[in-house]
Amino acid sequence: MNSEWVKVYASNQFFKSEIVRQVLVDNEIEAVIINKQDSSYKFGEVEVHVRETDFQKASKIILTNDL
Repeated sequence: MNSEWVKVYASNQFFKSEIVRQVLVDNEIEAVIINKQDSSYKFGEVEVHVRETDFQKASKIILTNDL
């Protein structure tokens, strides 16, 4: 089954997105970081994406852990 990737979280601070990604991975949800920040000026967002089928579970984990 081929499912699409969807954004489940975004922050302007890389470390926050990495923490969210790691928590999701620890809960057996495949997650990737998409860095959309400008490399020189550090504006923009760092997004965490999960498979569409995992979106509800990932959202619940993020809310439960107050991430």
